[in-house]
Amino acid sequence: MDATTDAPSDDTSGSGTDALLADFQKLVRRLLEDLPGSNAGGPPLVEALARHLGTAPQQLAVVGFPVPAHRLVDADIALTEVSSPDEDADVIGIAGDARHHMTLGDLVHQQHGFGTTVGQVDYDRMPTGPGPDDRRQVVASGIRLFRFEGAPVAVRQQGINPQFGREMGMVEVVAADRDLSDALITRIQELMDARSVLRGQVVTFGADPYGRGMAGLTFLERPDVPADAVVLPDGVLERVAHHVVGMAEHREQLRAHGQHLKRGVLLYGPPGTGKTHTVRHLLSATPGTTAVLLSGGALTQIHAAAKVARAHQPAIVVLEDCDLVAEDRSIGMGASPLLFEVLDALDGLDADADVAFLLTTNRVEDLEVALSQRPGRVDLAAEIPLPDLRGRVELFRLYGGRFFSADAVAAAAERAEGTTASFAKELVRRAVLTGALEGAPPNDDHLRTALEELLSDTQRLTRSLLGVQPGDHGVDGPGLEDGIPPGATLSRPGRAQRATGWFAYSPMSGQRYPG
Repeated sequence: MDATTDAPSDDTSGSGTDALLADFQKLVRRLLEDLPGSNAGGPPLVEALARHLGTAPQQLAVVGFPVPAHRLVDADIALTEVSSPDEDADVIGIAGDARHHMTLGDLVHQQHGFGTTVGQVDYDRMPTGPGPDDRRQVVASGIRLFRFEGAPVAVRQQGINPQFGREMGMVEVVAADRDLSDALITRIQELMDARSVLRGQVVTFGADPYGRGMAGLTFLERPDVPADAVVLPDGVLERVAHHVVGMAEHREQLRAHGQHLKRGVLLYGPPGTGKTHTVRHLLSATPGTTAVLLSGGALTQIHAAAKVARAHQPAIVVLEDCDLVAEDRSIGMGASPLLFEVLDALDGLDADADVAFLLTTNRVEDLEVALSQRPGRVDLAAEIPLPDLRGRVELFRLYGGRFFSADAVAAAAERAEGTTASFAKELVRRAVLTGALEGAPPNDDHLRTALEELLSDTQRLTRSLLGVQPGDHGVDGPGLEDGIPPGATLSRPGRAQRATGWFAYSPMSGQRYPG
């Protein structure tokens, strides 16, 4: 027998293999469908999309854009509004773990040989403000089906999921017309800016496990600090407020005359004199203005802060203790990479952007020249000095005027030469505490006792932490450093308190004043 006659043909072998693979695929699909928690029971996702779009979704382009974690609520608000004119609008879910790590394009092309089915819609409750009830239910995984400009569209909405390595959300659009998809994305992004929950809010970038925040962004209560609660030398507060608040009030006139609105204000002076307190007053005086506060490690978020400010004008960006990242380039090992990010953010906004940068520093002499002297970055520098005698009297009256007589306040202010606003606040607190320990209302004797304690040799380090520099006070003569605990330093007084002071009062609520 001829061997070639008995051998099966290539076509027959191929047909048998194809049939075997087809049977094996059916078996795998059946096994998957029978697993607990399987996708069985829901219609195939591709069929649901095809019925709505009127064509096979595999043949259509998917157009999308990433959504930062702090804009997920904005995206949900925008999609709800853009789909609301369609009375038949619907939201469907995606079944299975594939929804966590696959794009919409992957899902509709039925990866792994079996189709994804329609399942539950996933939701998250996310904050929309600083209050405990400021929350919104947001689609975390789902597909919105509606008509836009008379044509059917499908929009996949996806939130973040660090468990699956997804730190950004995503919006993906499918439509029969690519131009329609582009138009819809443009409209969504416009509504995200126009309806943003960030607009007019006070926020900070930074992890706060107990705050009202979302993925690194925390909402803060807007402070309530009237002008008469700010004690500064004559004219200083008015000059700063005129530059920050006055420009915003006259923005249209300035624009009409071709004048720029972007401005930078530098508040400098020793620790504890009231720089942060002044900032809190400016935020109080600008209701409806978006404010982004950055301090410490949050300064790394300067570019994100600048984007928020640009999108939600009028806005204020606060850089607390900017000397930490903007030291003179001649110091140490050269410029910090973060310095260049700060400079880029200051330069990156258009001149007509209604954005004010407020910078505070304890060490103005060490600031990078390019940051502090170039016009357009910082165009007003205001010193917040140690309070003089009149200022100390006003501070004592502000914090404890209802407790102590005018003579006692005047005497305490006279003795407290060289001290800070933080010292005045702590003095009144200790006087009240002394009275409480005695079971009596605070009185003049308690004020004198507290002052003696704070001015004693045993309180040298405490005075340093309150911003009182060595030798500033008559009691602190030469040799103040003697007796300081090993490892302690007075080279940067107030730094230990400044490290937590901004966020300790959350940072815009409560009755903490200068700092």
